[in-house]
Amino acid sequence: QVQLVESGGGSVQPGGSLRLSCAASGTIFSVGVMGWYRQTPGKERELVATISSGGSTNYADSVKGRFTISRDNAKNTLYLQMNGLKPEDSAVYYCNFGAATTAEGWWDHVWGQGTQVTVSS
Repeated sequence: QVQLVESGGGSVQPGGSLRLSCAASGTIFSVGVMGWYRQTPGKERELVATISSGGSTNYADSVKGRFTISRDNAKNTLYLQMNGLKPEDSAVYYCNFGAATTAEGWWDHVWGQGTQVTVSS
């Protein structure tokens, strides 16, 4: 059973930085798309950034220039470097693996449990 576990969240002051990680367990051969999403109370989960197997990235307008998504294919690990954090970035951040081939077959929309990011003075 493939599982994703996020880590690296915490509380920081505005302008601070955090680096989130998403580690996968299980046997994974490839992942077509990896992404980060976030959700705040009363709002729908929203896309933050994605990265394809070829390295193409896509960012929400609200985080462009501040966040950087990357992946380590050898470790099947996803990262999100967050700089210049703002209070509006506060949310639970979730990682997602899409179009993944594993020892158990093809998987899509595999979610982690989430990690809390709080930005406040």
